[in-house]
Amino acid sequence: MTSVPGVGEVTSHTLIAELPELGRLDRRRLAALVGVAPINRDSGQMRGRRSIAGGRGEVRKVLYMATLVAIRWNPVLKAHYQGLVERGRPKKVALVACMRRLLGILNAIVRSGTPWQSA
Repeated sequence: MTSVPGVGEVTSHTLIAELPELGRLDRRRLAALVGVAPINRDSGQMRGRRSIAGGRGEVRKVLYMATLVAIRWNPVLKAHYQGLVERGRPKKVALVACMRRLLGILNAIVRSGTPWQSA
C-alpha cells in the first residue's frame, strides 16, 4: 500500500489493523463501512444535501490526512480533485470524493496484490 503516493507507514498500518475487510468488499460497501459514502437526507418531496456519517472514525482520520498529501503528489488524485473543484464542487466535498477514490485504489491494490503503477 505504501507504493501509492500519499500513503505512508501510519496509513498502511492503520488500514491493516482497523480495516480487515480491505480487499474483500467492493468499493461501495467499503466506503460505507469507513463512513465516506454520501448519505441522503430525503423525505417525500424534500431533497436534502448529501453528507458523510458514521463508520470507523480512526480510519477516516488517517485516510483524510493521506488524501491531503495524495492530492498534492499523486497525479491521479490530483487531476480528480482539480477537476471536481473546476466544475464548482466545494473543496471539502472534492476532498471527500478523493478519499473515496483513494480507498478504492487501496482496496484494488490489496485485492490484486500488485503495487501502485503510475499510468
